[in-house]
Amino acid sequence: MSAAPAGRGVSDLSSAHRANRKLTHQAGANFSVGFRFLPKQRRQAVYAAYAWCRAADDAVDEGDPAGAPERLDAWARELDAVYGGSPSSPAGIALAEALPRFPIPKGAFEGLLAGCRQDLVTSRYATFDELLGYCDLVASTISTISLAIFGGLGDERAEARGRELATALQLTNIVRDVGEDVARGRVYLPLEDLDRFGAREEDLLALRATPALGEVVRYEARRAIGFFRAAEPVKELVDRDCRFAVTMMGGIYAEVARDVLAHPLDTLRRRIALSTPRKVRAVLVRLLDRRFDRVSD
Repeated sequence: MSAAPAGRGVSDLSSAHRANRKLTHQAGANFSVGFRFLPKQRRQAVYAAYAWCRAADDAVDEGDPAGAPERLDAWARELDAVYGGSPSSPAGIALAEALPRFPIPKGAFEGLLAGCRQDLVTSRYATFDELLGYCDLVASTISTISLAIFGGLGDERAEARGRELATALQLTNIVRDVGEDVARGRVYLPLEDLDRFGAREEDLLALRATPALGEVVRYEARRAIGFFRAAEPVKELVDRDCRFAVTMMGGIYAEVARDVLAHPLDTLRRRIALSTPRKVRAVLVRLLDRRFDRVSD
């Protein structure tokens, strides 16, 4: 999707759905495994929400950095248009159609935009608590959007566990994308944890694969796994026809965290991704054992 909203010739809802589905399967290969198990209307709503969130994220990460605030402003205006009934982007068109069935609070998307804006001004986190504050902007967004579609929004237990799952997903993204984030000038690994293991920021910025950096990445991957375990109950708190999709959303990402745990320094030079056979195996395993995390300590 383009960094700023545009109709791109999308004149009907079916075209918007196709565009959102294509983007989600291409850009969100891990998320989309679970989405395939959703009923059609929920699946279309999730594709639209993912496409909108991805576009906002790309507004920061792609294109001239100096233009990022303006691109985010454009997506904020598109959000107003979605809730006002006059969107122009494929994601916005499909979202507006889904809102009567799945009343996603506008504030959820506004929270994501706030997290994106934070990326423009904050490139280091001194402590894990500071990083969690950033994650919560994103986690609250993803949890609220997901529960509005899957069921569970308004249930305190579902919302608490949903935030833990979303935090686990975000922490997994962080340990998966260490090298990519450094290339963008960002370090999400808490500086206090670099100190804890005797790792040097200059080694990280140079992408030098030192044992100390490997220990830091493993430490954060274990934290992600802890959040996956805490989030386990959420899959029983959503609507029945969404439970396996939620299991897969957490389960696939837990597999990624498992790979990071096994090969922490690989994240300095490449994004760890699951092969298609690994994803198929994950689906089959969780048909029998529906835990997010099957990773041993």
